[in-house]
Amino acid sequence: MKKLIYFFINIFLLSFGFLAGCGTSPEKISKSGFYFDTVITVTLYDKEYEPHLEDCFKLADTYEQYFSATRKDSDVSKINTAGGKPVQVHEETMELIQKGLYYSQVSGGGFDITVGNLTSLWDFSQENPAVPKDSDIQNALASIDYRNVEVSGNTVSLTNPQTHIDLGGIAKGYIADKMKEYLIEQGVTEGIINLGGNVLCLGEKTDGAYRIGVQKPFEPEGTALFALNVADKTVVTSGVYERCFTLKDKLYHHILNPASGYPYDNHLVSVTIICKNSVDGDGLSTACFSMGLEKGMEFIENLSDTEAVFITEDNELHFSSGMGKIVPYEILE
Repeated sequence: MKKLIYFFINIFLLSFGFLAGCGTSPEKISKSGFYFDTVITVTLYDKEYEPHLEDCFKLADTYEQYFSATRKDSDVSKINTAGGKPVQVHEETMELIQKGLYYSQVSGGGFDITVGNLTSLWDFSQENPAVPKDSDIQNALASIDYRNVEVSGNTVSLTNPQTHIDLGGIAKGYIADKMKEYLIEQGVTEGIINLGGNVLCLGEKTDGAYRIGVQKPFEPEGTALFALNVADKTVVTSGVYERCFTLKDKLYHHILNPASGYPYDNHLVSVTIICKNSVDGDGLSTACFSMGLEKGMEFIENLSDTEAVFITEDNELHFSSGMGKIVPYEILE
C-alpha cells in the first residue's frame, strides 16, 4: 500500500513528486531508487558514509526478491504457487510473515496478509479504473483467512491452496527498519529513510529533531496539514486519498476490507502512526484504520511508545493522548 508522507527540513523537490528534507550541512548526501512500485530515498548527513547508501539499496533489492508477490522466484510467489505444500523461505521472510500474522490477529482480520487474490482484482493505476465484478470479489473472499497460513521452523504452507499471501502492506516498513539497523552498525547517527512515504528518522539531527509534514487529504501533493517534530522514530500514514478513483459520485480507495472485499467505509480518511519501528507503523496504520476511530484509538492508547493522529471525513483531527506532550506537533492550515 502506498503511503504518501511529505517531510520538510529546508525543502527541496525530488523526482516523482516526492519532497525530501535536507539539513544545512553541505555534506548531506542522498540516493533514490524504485522498489516495490515506489520511490525509495535514503538521506544521510555525513559524506563519509556515502558508500553505505549503495549498500542500503542492495538490501532493498534483496528483500524485493524475497517479498514480492509479482516476482515468480520470490519466497512469497513460491508459497502462493506451492499448492499448499511447505516451502522453505529465508529468515527475513519468516520474520515478516510472523509480524504480518500478528497484526492480522490483533486486528481481527481487519488487516490480513492473505488478501492477494483480492488486491489483484483492484487496479487503481489504470487510466479508467473500474469496480471488479462482485462474483470475482466473492470468489476472492473465500481464500482470505490469515489462519490459513501455517509456519513451522523455516517453512510456510497454506492450508487452503487457493490462498495468496500479499506482504505489500507491511514490507516497506520492515525494509526501512533493516536499512536503519545496517546504518547504525556502520556508525551512522543521522539520516532519513523514506520508503514510499514510510519515513524513518535515524537518531536525532545535530541541530534538533526532524520536522515532518503529513499530507493534507485530497490536496495537491506536498500540501501539509500538520507537522511533527520527531527523533529516532518513524511516521507512517494510511489514507484513502493515496490510491483511489471516483465512480458515480462514490469514492473507491485501496484500503480494502477483507470481510467485504470493498474499500472500508468507516468515516476515516487517514491514520498516522508515530512509533519506534517502521514495520509496526505499517501494520498499525492499516490495522487501526480497519478498527475505526473509537476502537483504533483505544488500541493505540494501550500501546507504549506509540502515538497516532486520526482524520475523519469531516476533516477533524483526533490525537492520541501523547500528542503534544511526547510528540510535539503544529497544525499548518
